[in-house]
Amino acid sequence: MDIQGQRDLVLLTEVERDAEVTQRSLATKLGVALGLTNLYLKRLARKGYIKLTTIPKHRIRYLLTPRGIAEKSRLTCQYMQYSLSYYREMRNQLRATLAGLSQTGVKRVAICGTGELAELAYLSLREMNLTLVGFVDGRDTRTFLSYPVWPIEFLNEWEFDALLIADLENAKKIQAKLARQGIAKEKILSLGPGRG
Repeated sequence: MDIQGQRDLVLLTEVERDAEVTQRSLATKLGVALGLTNLYLKRLARKGYIKLTTIPKHRIRYLLTPRGIAEKSRLTCQYMQYSLSYYREMRNQLRATLAGLSQTGVKRVAICGTGELAELAYLSLREMNLTLVGFVDGRDTRTFLSYPVWPIEFLNEWEFDALLIADLENAKKIQAKLARQGIAKEKILSLGPGRG
């Protein structure tokens, strides 16, 4: 699913949820400028997916049209297919990575991250009979999957054979932070583009 399809799905979902949603809140949700959000909404209106009406105090109300409901359904289905495909790809990549670790004698693995990929990593560890040392994360997360989550700085106190970075968005920043802490580069593994 391309980025435009994802943005359209977010906009159509938000308009359906709250017809009086503001462009400012939509811009925040999309992570784009307010002017760009305005252009996206006008494009959806031109395509007949939403209807704009003015309400008192110079506010705009957005109404999802029947055509917009059909488009939202189509995009939702497309997003689900994309998500399942991504899930399968990451699951296969995790299994391959962890199987390789297991063959080299690795037993104790720490996971850096607390998102969906970290959850997949945890499940894959259990399937491979590898031991989870713990979760670390740079965010203010206290628990994840009923385990305590520690700051990355605690890694220096742990005994682990490998550290799996399960945070694709921040992988480079995390790798730099780990290097500053003196974590051996050969112990660090990441998934996705530019794998370590």
